[in-house]
Formats: sequence, structure tokens, C-alpha cells
Amino acid sequence: MNGPEIHVEFAPELLVFVPQARATGSLRTATDGFSSLGHVVESLGVPLTEVGTLLVNGREVPTAHVPAAGESVTVRPHTHPQRVPGAPLRFLLDVHLGTLARRLRLLGVDTAYESTDIGDPALAARSAAEKRVMLSRDRGLLRRRELWAGAFVYSTRPEEQLAYVLDRFDPELRPWTRCTACNGLLRAAGKEDVADQLKEGTHRTYDVFAQCADCGRAYWKGAHHEQLEAIVERAVASRSGRR
Repeated sequence: MNGPEIHVEFAPELLVFVPQARATGSLRTATDGFSSLGHVVESLGVPLTEVGTLLVNGREVPTAHVPAAGESVTVRPHTHPQRVPGAPLRFLLDVHLGTLARRLRLLGVDTAYESTDIGDPALAARSAAEKRVMLSRDRGLLRRRELWAGAFVYSTRPEEQLAYVLDRFDPELRPWTRCTACNGLLRAAGKEDVADQLKEGTHRTYDVFAQCADCGRAYWKGAHHEQLEAIVERAVASRSGRR
């Protein structure tokens, strides 16, 4: 690009996408004179899913704004919680976020997950068709125009990923209502309904069960329940703290 030059300042949390601006928090860049400001910001490395507000000389502008020479641009992130059009709030996670998917389902959040790499076009198409927020660490995927909505998952640690998603979107939590394996809804089940899935010790020790209405998987308060209960309690407490 060798057109009008502009000055672009980034919020601190967005500098992870713009290494060349980390030292000062800003940079000067040339534009081509006809591309939108949204295109320019993305070309500098920031997916538009992460952009909450664009200011030009202190005035809010849409992503379609075409920059003029000498303009000073400020790129701000979304405020939390981010409001997404449509309801209920639903998510789609790519192949790299399996643990996060299971934890969101544990909390009763409608979470679709692809356990194999079906490719960015297919993921973006599903996000649009099912009106799901695409969660990913793939910046290229988050730049696809077909997405219904999306968000970059900054951390690689499941605990931090979950805390971030809950803080950013504040979804309704209904713990223990979804299958962590397939996202189906759980219903109460008698021991006789799930007997074929129980080992002898489990059959003898437990009497309260739930079963997925979609895949049939059985659930009970087994050896790992305390660990799962702790995840739920932290999530519910963090939600209460935001109220």
C-alpha cells in the first residue's frame, strides 16, 4: 500500500495480534485509499471479532469507513459482557478446544464441537447456519466473513479459557443438564435404564443416574464428581460476582 498514511493506536489487550506495535502501542501505516478501515485493521493482524469500537480522531466510525490521510485511529476491544444478536447464546468450538467444550457443556451451555478438523470453510458455514459464536485460536478462521460471530481464545490453559469465555459473553449457566460427550440434554434415569453401561461396583454403589437423550450415555456421581463440582462452583461464583 502506498496511499494515505494513518496513525493507529491499539488497546493493550489487542497488541498480541500486532507485534510491530508492542513497543509503543501504536504504529503508522499506509493505506490504498479505497479499502475500509476494517480491512486495514485486519491486515495489521487484528481479527474484527476482537474489535469493539473504532475511533477516528476521537469519533466512532463503522468498519466500512475509508481512512483519509493523517487520520488518527484508535482500536478498542469489546466491552464485557459482549452482547451478541439473537438468543439463546450458543457456541461452536474447533478441534483444538475439546476440554473447553466439555467444561462449557458441564455448565449447561449449548456448545457444539468438532473433534476432527473439518476445515475453516465448513466451520464458518456451521457458525452461520446455526447462529453459533465461533471460539478458536485460529486467526485465519476468525477472519472469515461467513461467521455468525466469533472470539479469539487467548489462553492455552482450559481454566483460563473457561473464565475468559464466561466473562466475555456471560452465558446462562444450567450445570449438569448437558451431555459432556455430545451436547445433548440429560434426563433422569433409573438404574435399569443404564444397567448395560455399569460395572458391577458402580451398579452396587450408586442409585441416582442421568442419561443423555441423544447418545444414551449414562451419568452418575462417580470418582471424579468432586473435581467437576469444583469447576461448576467456581463458574457459578464468578457469575455471581459479575452481578
